[in-house]
Amino acid sequence: MVSFEEARSIILGSVETVGVERIHLLEATGRILSEDVTAPWNLPLWDNSAMDGYAVRWQDCVATPCTLSVTGFLPAGATSDGISVAAGCAVRIMTGAPIPEGCDAVIPVEGTDNGMQEVILLEPVKKGQHIRFCGVDVASGVVFVRCGAIIRPPEMNMLAGFGMALVPVFRRPTVAILSTGDELVELGRTPGPGEIVNSNTLSLASAVIEAGCIPRIIGIARDTRDSHLEKLGEGLKADVLITSAGVSAGDCDLVRDILEELGAKQLFWKVGIKPGGPTAFAMYGTTPVFSLPGNPVSTMITFDEFVRPALLRMQGQHRVLRPLFKAVLRESLKKKPGKVQIVRLRLEKEGGCWYAVSAGNQQTAILKTMVDAQAIAVLSAESTDFAAGDEVAVHFYGNYIELE
Repeated sequence: MVSFEEARSIILGSVETVGVERIHLLEATGRILSEDVTAPWNLPLWDNSAMDGYAVRWQDCVATPCTLSVTGFLPAGATSDGISVAAGCAVRIMTGAPIPEGCDAVIPVEGTDNGMQEVILLEPVKKGQHIRFCGVDVASGVVFVRCGAIIRPPEMNMLAGFGMALVPVFRRPTVAILSTGDELVELGRTPGPGEIVNSNTLSLASAVIEAGCIPRIIGIARDTRDSHLEKLGEGLKADVLITSAGVSAGDCDLVRDILEELGAKQLFWKVGIKPGGPTAFAMYGTTPVFSLPGNPVSTMITFDEFVRPALLRMQGQHRVLRPLFKAVLRESLKKKPGKVQIVRLRLEKEGGCWYAVSAGNQQTAILKTMVDAQAIAVLSAESTDFAAGDEVAVHFYGNYIELE
């Protein structure tokens, strides 16, 4: 049995990105850049006005108020060819318009009487004020987005600003999802005696999508060698394979043996974590194989703690673990030493401090507690009892929380 930390280290040390592709910028939201991106030109391309106002010569405006003759007009989208600012003059200018020759400052309309033939400047003028100089944002040849960056709206705007219709990104892994067990029936069929709906497949598919990958549902492996050989063989064709159930030591737990028969190399089985202990991890060439427990609570927790970081790493992300922060317990917690324990919590915030309470019954059969959980406490293997008022390390669960 490996420790929680060792399991993560083995997993993250085994996976690698699954290739790159160039896609249209509009499709790239949330994707990870696969190479540094260099500015092909200066941004902005020319000196331009940051305000609606008047382009002036600073030396004409040392003493204010002063009056200048308005000798031209520059709207956004125009060129400054043939337009200049002479001594004692000003050019009316709009935001984004190019700075005319001779100008070294712009005074906003609000600092003038808004005159059309002559303008009275009412405020002091500083040299260079309200001018966006060529290349002040990004200079030509400079790397402006690094490999590994997530393409968000700001990156999207800048990439578009440089005319980059196609961008290089890491490919999204295809993740095969297989549930095992004779007791399972597919969604849409009412379970009979001894049967349960195959909910794990849908839960895992949802988690895979949230992690930015592409789920590929391959059905149910029945409790026979032939069924496992067929379904696991199909799953190993994907970039990643996730199985649920069939990974313990019972008579019908065939997953690990069949994977070994198919050529997968098991790197660990059993982790010092509760819930989720009978988790296994193998590699089939470059394909990681996660064999998760069948209990839905254990399945979701082990996905979040082990599979999700690996999927993010395979897409080129650098920060793949949910950040931990401190929360104060409202009530006591008890655990046995020897294993990391995962506790489902609800959060409250008071006076800038996070407080945590149990999300409900912590038994692994109680799925409702997962629904109500906003955070997960990761209690170290050595720790035992926690009193109300103690701080514990927690991380948010899911993509958002709701605080009443």
